[in-house]
Amino acid sequence: MTFSRYTGKAWDRHFFPRLSKLEVDELPKDDALIVLPVGAVEQHGPHMPVFTDTLISEVLLTEAFHQLPDDANIWLLPAIPYGKSTEHLGHPGTITLSATTLMAVVMDIAKSLTRSGLQKLVLVNTHGGNTDLLNMMAREIRIETGLAVFRLDPGGLGGADEWITPLEKQAGIHAGDMETSLVMSAIPHWVHMEAAPTEFPNYPSSRYLGLRNRAFAWVMDDLSHSGISGDAAQATVQKGEAMTVTYGAMIAEALLEFQAFDMKSLKKHL
Repeated sequence: MTFSRYTGKAWDRHFFPRLSKLEVDELPKDDALIVLPVGAVEQHGPHMPVFTDTLISEVLLTEAFHQLPDDANIWLLPAIPYGKSTEHLGHPGTITLSATTLMAVVMDIAKSLTRSGLQKLVLVNTHGGNTDLLNMMAREIRIETGLAVFRLDPGGLGGADEWITPLEKQAGIHAGDMETSLVMSAIPHWVHMEAAPTEFPNYPSSRYLGLRNRAFAWVMDDLSHSGISGDAAQATVQKGEAMTVTYGAMIAEALLEFQAFDMKSLKKHL
């Protein structure tokens, strides 16, 4: 399942920038859904490319579009390759946008879409450091532009649960088994398994202090010596291929629901 950008249904049939301005003008706008992936360029330990998060977004969305109906009025934008990666500053290869810069870029893209008559946007995020910012910006875009804005973080869908350990599910938040397996299955020679570490932070014994519930602020150097949190040594190509198909199905299902959803249906008739 080696990944190739710009081939396959996502790119041949559903890549928004391949359309001419006349084709964009002719699109049915009432249910057209625009997909904006937001990734990152940041360190992923000694074994993984700094492009990991953005690559994963492209791989999973390529699979998701493969599983969509051919005539789905759903369109893929190029990923924003840089994110808010300030928690990884100091590690070689990390390139981060400030929060204000990323907010401005996302807002400018949304405003541009409205000028073409588009009405629905989904922000698909594959970097945990972007999550809070994009949740906030989804509402700001809704207020500023009137777009119906949806949010999707594939990492939170549970598409890897069948293949990872409970500890990995709890604490494998960066460059562990899941991410390493996904990249291995997409571009194997970008991963250096001979250097793949295993490292988990020491969790406090507390119901209130946890990484996933964001009970405290942290940077990667607070958690890890290697720059990862997870068990990268357990990664395999086979797991990555299976995860890609599973995540692709979940994302495709979500996109179809977003496309069909009418914001006006939320308010009951009086």
